[in-house]
Amino acid sequence: MLVGRHVHPISAIVGGFTKLPTEHDIDAMLSLLIGMRPDMNATAELAATLKFPEFERDTEYVSLVTDDSEYPLLMGDIGSTDGVRMHKSEYKKITNEFIVAHSSAKHTKLSRSSYAVGSLARFNMNYDRLHPRAREIAVAIGLKPKCINPYLNTAAQVVESVHCLEEAIKIVESLKDSGINYDEMILVGLNEQAKLPVKAGGGVGAVEVPRGVLFHHYEIDEKGIIISADCIIPTNQNLNNIERDMEKLVPEIITRSDDEITLGLEMLVRAYDPCISCSTHMLNVKFINLTAP
Repeated sequence: MLVGRHVHPISAIVGGFTKLPTEHDIDAMLSLLIGMRPDMNATAELAATLKFPEFERDTEYVSLVTDDSEYPLLMGDIGSTDGVRMHKSEYKKITNEFIVAHSSAKHTKLSRSSYAVGSLARFNMNYDRLHPRAREIAVAIGLKPKCINPYLNTAAQVVESVHCLEEAIKIVESLKDSGINYDEMILVGLNEQAKLPVKAGGGVGAVEVPRGVLFHHYEIDEKGIIISADCIIPTNQNLNNIERDMEKLVPEIITRSDDEITLGLEMLVRAYDPCISCSTHMLNVKFINLTAP
């Protein structure tokens, strides 16, 4: 109804949209969203009953920050719980990517040896900007900033889901009340506004995706051809921090069985909500049982 697909939207273009929702679409969306509240409440109630592993490691959390009251997902500077604040154009000073001998993936760090992005980072940085209902759920789950238990990133995702549902309802209700000016819709090839001038240049984007802040940097030539691109994804930014978590976690659980240790480490990786391949293949636990001579 809104973007043409369930995933990977196709209706957004430079300058506007190729498709706008009809009045019927708006009514249908509002009905669907309001109908999701009972399921969301049930999910939050379930999360409040779950027993999360008791593990903590203080680290630096990085997310979008803003001076206004909106929970920042699309706009803002880059901030951290260590007091850093930079414009997104300085993303290389934020990520500071470096190579390690044991991995084909780059690692990142900011003020400390590693940092974390994702729901827990956003929660820690922007708790006061959450929808009141989302803050109620956080209290029910027992989640409060600054939380330094990485396993509770899953709980923070539940809180953010409540926030996003309530914000979506508010946005659609506003559209229903104000109406949509369909004269502003841009139809590719049929509207002069869509024929934007092409010139050489570059730009940096930073948005919060479910897994954390995502950086995109593109440069184009005078023909509009991309000549360089740099994408630093959340999973990549979290790899170093996951390893630092493991270094602290393993000594704390080393007396448990091999299966329990493996499960604890797998749960840790997946709590960060990495990409599908990383969540499945990042961890291969090998036990070497040493005995004293």
